[in-house]
Amino acid sequence: MEKIQLGLGHIIESILISLPKIAIGLAILVGGSYAIKLILRFVRSRFERRKVDVSLRGFLISLLRIALYIVLIITVASTMGIQTTSFVAIFGAAGLGVGLALQGSLSNLAGGVLILMFKPFKVGDYISNSAGTAGTVERIDILYTSLRTADGISVYSPNGTLANSVISNFTNISQRRFDFTVGISYGANIKEAREIIMEALMNDGRVMATPKPDIFVKELGDSAVDMTVRGWTVPADYWQVVYDIQEKVKVALDQRQIEIPFPQRDLHIIKEEA
Repeated sequence: MEKIQLGLGHIIESILISLPKIAIGLAILVGGSYAIKLILRFVRSRFERRKVDVSLRGFLISLLRIALYIVLIITVASTMGIQTTSFVAIFGAAGLGVGLALQGSLSNLAGGVLILMFKPFKVGDYISNSAGTAGTVERIDILYTSLRTADGISVYSPNGTLANSVISNFTNISQRRFDFTVGISYGANIKEAREIIMEALMNDGRVMATPKPDIFVKELGDSAVDMTVRGWTVPADYWQVVYDIQEKVKVALDQRQIEIPFPQRDLHIIKEEA
């Protein structure tokens, strides 16, 4: 019985000794929580003033909140006399384990942060990358970017791969060049064919006069003289101009009887004498 009383006495004595530390720790916890809210509110207002992307803004604020609360908890524990070395070791081991388990996701996370910070493209831009993905950007998240391809399919591209690839942005340009090849017969007049094609280009108001369209002989092919037709238009009209101009060139050449030959081969028959 005396041992129990002595034990209880020691416990009560330890609690009484620790009360000031506990009170200070609780005060730090309350004050620290209020200070964290003020810091987050200030950071959020700065982000809004600088017009930081909403997705990046939410991610950075969440990351900052977690870091601040971890520091606060360790500080309160240290003030109360609790050994914080074990806490640091636990957080370090947990962070290492999570990092190893989520290597791919962390790569996408870093890629998403880079994309949202440096803005190589934005929602509504038509882009393509070196992985062969192309489409209109519909949404940029922290881990994935969703694209809508020309045939209406939704494609979700990992931000890690996207950030590390060569990105072509077809929206942030004022003009875009189109090229296609027209083959004329070897018996046709090249100068006349060039004039007919140029007339078809200049009669279409969507084709820019500056830079001036260019038409030149690309190659002397097996069946035809291949001519490259090159012009410029605004990005919004690009595909429709390419389709329409090829049709107009074909019609104009047909009207002037300049043949666009089919692939052909000359066959020589050698007849041996009896």
